[in-house]
Amino acid sequence: MRPFRFAIQSSKQVSAAAWRDYARKLEDLGYSTLFMPDHFDDQWSPLVALTVAAEATTRLRVGSLVFDNDYRHPLVLARECATLDLLSEGRLEVGLGAGWLRTDYEESGIAYEDPGTRISRLEEAVRVVKALWREESVDFEGAHYQLKGAHGLPRPHTPGGPPLLIGGGGRRVLRLAVREADIVGVNALLRSGAVDAETVASVSAARFAERLGWVREAAGDRFDELELQSLTFVTKLGPPKAETADELARMFRMEPADALGSPTLLIGTEDEIVETILERRETMGFSYWVLHDGDVDAFAPVVARLTGT
Repeated sequence: MRPFRFAIQSSKQVSAAAWRDYARKLEDLGYSTLFMPDHFDDQWSPLVALTVAAEATTRLRVGSLVFDNDYRHPLVLARECATLDLLSEGRLEVGLGAGWLRTDYEESGIAYEDPGTRISRLEEAVRVVKALWREESVDFEGAHYQLKGAHGLPRPHTPGGPPLLIGGGGRRVLRLAVREADIVGVNALLRSGAVDAETVASVSAARFAERLGWVREAAGDRFDELELQSLTFVTKLGPPKAETADELARMFRMEPADALGSPTLLIGTEDEIVETILERRETMGFSYWVLHDGDVDAFAPVVARLTGT
């Protein structure tokens, strides 16, 4: 089994000094990675902020969760990520996605095409990015991208390029993740372009079991090479989970057992959450857990107990 890692996803802090202090705090508490999303709402630009966080620390990894492929040309993204991987001495993780949040497209005026088209474009982009990290000159002729003699420079610090993260809740994108990524995020379904009733219904334990079945089937012998990541929706370290199970079930409109079995929900006492995380690695394969700003201090004891084990 892969050892546990824990990450925090954050969008910004109140100042540059606070951002640097925040990154150092995550490092000191034993968190593996500081992730940033890539939306057009009230957040900092991820590449710039991640560079500052990497410069402020020595061990903390930084990464995108995830770059939207539709507004980042793969030639430009490959170069910028190679530069950050080089300057951070190999501490970058590159999450790349097909784009999902409809308001990003409405705000920018970028066409919000059907999921199949966006995933096809992502498939090509992944091939381009990986080729540029590995080859000195790249020619590519696809339906969405055409490159001729593109320079694979600068060379990333990590041989072959930084770890690639692809996640999703649909079968096609998970098959792509299994085929091309180092880290596979098994997520809720975001097909509608917003967090809505369909998304909430898709976080049930049964729906995650189905997705994990797709991953295992597509991976075959490669399954043990993959690092499976779970992005949490609701976390609450405190009262015993039995005391909040009914409340969560009402919130997500599902049976308590199905809510408690969802990897997007982590609730209970410290010992209960440790037990839950251990059990989900055993039964689901999740070893890489992503939490959020408000979880940093509360989950620090769990991180200390499980990181690296």
